[in-house]
Amino acid sequence: MIVAGAGMAGLVTAVRARELGLAPVVYEKGTRPGGSMLLSSGVVWRHAEWEAFRRECPAGDERLQRLVWERLDDALDWLRSLGAPVLRDETENPLTTGMRFDTRGLTECLRSRVGTLRLGEPAPLDGDEPVVLATGGFGGSPELVARYVEPAAPLRLRANPWSTGDGLVHAHARGAALSAGMADFYGRNMPDTPWTEAEYVPAAQLYARRTRIFDEDGVEFFQAAAVSWSETNVVQATARRPGAHAYYLLTEEALADPEVFSRAGPTIAPGELPFAPPAETAAAVRVVASITHTIGGLRVDDRARVTREDGSAVDGLYAAGVDAGGVAAGGYASGLAQALVLGLVAAEAIAAA
Repeated sequence: MIVAGAGMAGLVTAVRARELGLAPVVYEKGTRPGGSMLLSSGVVWRHAEWEAFRRECPAGDERLQRLVWERLDDALDWLRSLGAPVLRDETENPLTTGMRFDTRGLTECLRSRVGTLRLGEPAPLDGDEPVVLATGGFGGSPELVARYVEPAAPLRLRANPWSTGDGLVHAHARGAALSAGMADFYGRNMPDTPWTEAEYVPAAQLYARRTRIFDEDGVEFFQAAAVSWSETNVVQATARRPGAHAYYLLTEEALADPEVFSRAGPTIAPGELPFAPPAETAAAVRVVASITHTIGGLRVDDRARVTREDGSAVDGLYAAGVDAGGVAAGGYASGLAQALVLGLVAAEAIAAA
């Protein structure tokens, strides 16, 4: 059994496969395990209400959504039973439920149980063994992002650099169908300044509902009232404006909010804007759309088997994490929850085959 990728999905797949008596070999073309999970806030969550999940991700595959929503709580308990370090038993968001993990501890907890892990080696995908594609989507490939997401300019990467669509390209060449949501992605509007991996979470400009949002040409292209709670929709809209940039315009009242003030920046004066701002503007932040992971990907069934357009399974090929597409199409749901549940499902399907 071959597992391609050592992010959350790949590690979970391998650990569960070993529990079931299989002997997986995990290949990671990068230099470390953990993928983008290691760089995240570590919150693994689902919508608190099923109807809210469907409403917020209306184009998603309902079978996969139901699978993730119904299995996540037990999957989180499974992680805890392995000794994964839980930082918080809740998400601090009344719309969601889940847990926050220490990502370094979680990575080490899983890595220590995978058996064979080969770092710096792309997975051999053309043999006779079952293969689980867990390469993290295609957000790290400017070419594939340009083809499917079609941003107005290249997107800054807010993720590990190794998720460049290897799973998608391999499976598609073998006849796999693509899911809904190929143009969708999860990311953040970030300051248009240099930032490092350590700043992926704290530098995210998560206060769009307190701003007015303009593009480089001075067009107010997004209304604050329309910003979703996750702010994913405004990031996707920014990606399709000139240069994939925007300006968040702030009033004195907004800046007086400690939550806004602590995140906003670096700010510029209204007179430095390339257009005449509204009179109430006290400061502005120039932001750039960044991509963390893609939402569209390979079409899979509820056993994580990669499928063709007619619904038949591509022999011996499975996908987990965001290599499997369409769970959150039209909106946003937890990529780590998808990785955890589909990793378990893929291992169990192979063991039962």
